[in-house]
Amino acid sequence: MAAGSESEFKSAYAAAQAAEKEAGRLRNQWTVTETALTKAKEAAEKGNFYSATELAREAERLAKASIFQATSEREAWKALEIR
Repeated sequence: MAAGSESEFKSAYAAAQAAEKEAGRLRNQWTVTETALTKAKEAAEKGNFYSATELAREAERLAKASIFQATSEREAWKALEIR
């Protein structure tokens, strides 16, 4: 697959949206993720699929980080519990 192709962007964008949906399910969506998704879509609309793909991949990384945060914090508070 050629770097910066439309199909590569669509794949990266779909992965980012799926990760962001999971973050939303965990009630831990980050605004920077939404910004990256918006910028990715704008770049794709202008035909700049290389930048759009990179922005979509960044959005996916951010969404996965928010998922990690939500799941780790779900258990971390137990370590701080006074016994």
